[in-house]
Amino acid sequence: MAAKIRKLSGLQKEVLKLYRLCIRASYTKPKENRQHFVSYTKNEFAKFQQLPKKEFSTIEHLLRTGYKKYEMFSAPEIKDVK
Repeated sequence: MAAKIRKLSGLQKEVLKLYRLCIRASYTKPKENRQHFVSYTKNEFAKFQQLPKKEFSTIEHLLRTGYKKYEMFSAPEIKDVK
């Protein structure tokens, strides 16, 4: 039996894109602090995992906030996050 492939909405794709960007940015950080960035990213996304897909305005707001945090944390001068 073939697996059923679900299409992702535009917002879902955008959330995954931001998640991947954040995880990739973690690997540009010093090795000893890398896991802090990965854990921080996973925790931030997990907080809103149960948010209903129909909460468009909330999701859009969280995406804007997430991109701002990504810009800040991906800066080379930021060495650690707690």
